[in-house]
Amino acid sequence: MDLHEKYEKLKEIIGDLKRVVVAFSGGVDSSFLLKVSRDVLGKNNVIAFTGKFPAFPEREIAFAKKIAEEMDCLCEIVETRQLEEPDFLKNDKNRCYYCKRELMKKAWEIAANHNIEHVIEGSNTDDLNDYRPGMKACHELNIKSPLVKAGLNKKEIRELAQMFSLSTWNKPSFSCLATRIPYGIEIKTEILEIIDLSEDYIRNLGIKNVRVRFHGSIARIEVDENEITKIMENRKNIVNTLLKYGFLYITLDLKEYGRPD
Repeated sequence: MDLHEKYEKLKEIIGDLKRVVVAFSGGVDSSFLLKVSRDVLGKNNVIAFTGKFPAFPEREIAFAKKIAEEMDCLCEIVETRQLEEPDFLKNDKNRCYYCKRELMKKAWEIAANHNIEHVIEGSNTDDLNDYRPGMKACHELNIKSPLVKAGLNKKEIRELAQMFSLSTWNKPSFSCLATRIPYGIEIKTEILEIIDLSEDYIRNLGIKNVRVRFHGSIARIEVDENEITKIMENRKNIVNTLLKYGFLYITLDLKEYGRPD
């Protein structure tokens, strides 16, 4: 199928659902899914749901709310309780499964409150090739993935989002702050706060893509290759700031941003 055919198929898939809750993070995939759902089903048949907990920064919550408002979509932001889940806190390789399970249970609560029979989320076909334990939770809880069913990959979704002039079409991918903590290190609120402060500071220097990996007393900074120079130009300020946040050693990862360890 070409891109137009995939888009038409997506509209047909969503149309058959009649009324939906959309698990909405404000990223390119879920924003595009929300846009199409709103266009196909109408405002009163679509609710955007955003989960709020310390691993998802306030700036991302505010951004998601702004995007939903721009689309004239109903949006519910609900606190979720991953940090009360011992299986999530122990931070093993199933961390994302426990996180997604809690998130989607909340989505179903919203659906039940509004007599809606379907919850959908924004995975795409590229996600099928990655290690994504969170998708297991989606399958178990009968969460539908229309973008996957329509055969759309990330590149195609960005292309369609740009065609529709969505402001999120080129938004960098964002994974929750818990992913910055290596497996086996217990997830704690104070660690998430340090990571959030560190990334926020570096991002405010004009650096788009940044992750600060937590290794106890060591911060490992990841940025795109073309922004390494900017990091070095601000090296002293970055070091002094991250030392104040509690790190003892500040390092720069020379691998490409986002590349697996």
